[in-house]
Amino acid sequence: AKVEALAQAVLDARAAYPTSSLADLYDPDTMPADLRKAHAALDKAVDRLYRPAPFASDRDRVEHLFGRYEALVNPLERLGAAKNKRVAHKASASATDGA
Repeated sequence: AKVEALAQAVLDARAAYPTSSLADLYDPDTMPADLRKAHAALDKAVDRLYRPAPFASDRDRVEHLFGRYEALVNPLERLGAAKNKRVAHKASASATDGA
């Protein structure tokens, strides 16, 4: 619920500038202070969903997220490799039995 409220704060801050394009709003040199603050609060809340300590940099965040992704995907890859090995073994055994 907290993230949802913070996301709404970002949308509300953007709505305060109806004549500005997204390019204008997100230009690092001209981004409105209230929008920057709303995004910072949202980023902090989302980061805390992944770990209690803040990320030192964007690179630190990306490395952490890719590490979590790999941990989720690798067990699936190992299962797929084991299944393929069993199928190949059965096919090999069947070919030998038929000879």
